[in-house]
Amino acid sequence: MMATLTDWLTRFSAHLAHERRLSAHTVAAYTRDLAAFRQYCAQQGIADWNDVDLHHVRAFTSARHRRGLAPHSIQRSLACIRTFYNYLLRETAVRNNPANGVRAPKASKRLPVILDPDQMAKLLENPGNKPEDLRDHAVMELLYSSGLRLAELISLDLNDVDSGDATVRVIGKGSKTRIVPVGRHALSALSAWLQVRAQIAKPEDTALFTATRGGRLSPRTVQTRMRRWGIAQGVQQGVHPHLFRHSFASHLLESSGDLRAVQELLGHANISTTQVYTHLDFQHLARTYDSAHPRAKKRRPDR
Repeated sequence: MMATLTDWLTRFSAHLAHERRLSAHTVAAYTRDLAAFRQYCAQQGIADWNDVDLHHVRAFTSARHRRGLAPHSIQRSLACIRTFYNYLLRETAVRNNPANGVRAPKASKRLPVILDPDQMAKLLENPGNKPEDLRDHAVMELLYSSGLRLAELISLDLNDVDSGDATVRVIGKGSKTRIVPVGRHALSALSAWLQVRAQIAKPEDTALFTATRGGRLSPRTVQTRMRRWGIAQGVQQGVHPHLFRHSFASHLLESSGDLRAVQELLGHANISTTQVYTHLDFQHLARTYDSAHPRAKKRRPDR
């Protein structure tokens, strides 16, 4: 029996999860984008992925743009289709990749939002005494100290932290392992959390950070708790887990100027991904220049 449109999508999802070992979050994002494309193809009477051409992909992209989908989302969707067709080519299920000649709308470059060191210090002060408070404090200190992604943080187990060596073993994107330093403030916060962890963790829990009723801490819980913590501490900027990673990278690059080291610590496969933080550093330098250099100051009008 000839494989249907849906059959190939199922095989591709398995390929992403088991061969490429992408995270469940990434596989789910690919699945959503390709489900929308499959629905579009079905509406066009296309029953075989080999019958899709450049015009179909371009029309699908244009339709999403007209519905108000953000350029970044369209770029991701197009990249997803392109990756899917590369897989089909490998499996000799199609003759060419119809997405190769299609360009997504150009998106404006968005710089990461960060907290300055003083704002970060304010956010991280005065943890409460409840186990959940000490856990949240340890979560935030570790996110900022080591620049972890949210998925990396919640997947940590107890034996991933080496207090003696002041490092943490992280499983990043593509299941790549890296060893990242942990600062003294984060180690202190982790120690305080581990002293009370048994009050909410179940005996069989191996996760470093556990939920109030046991079990591994969920991404949604971390996001909610960080937002509430930011409000309680009076931080004007909305607080979310990736804010700590952005701030970590920007502050480290500003102090060291070592882009390659920051790339390694963040676990970026391509240094171009890390280079966005150089723009933040330049913005800081530009503000300093504008406020301090005699020739940059605005002249007052004559009276």
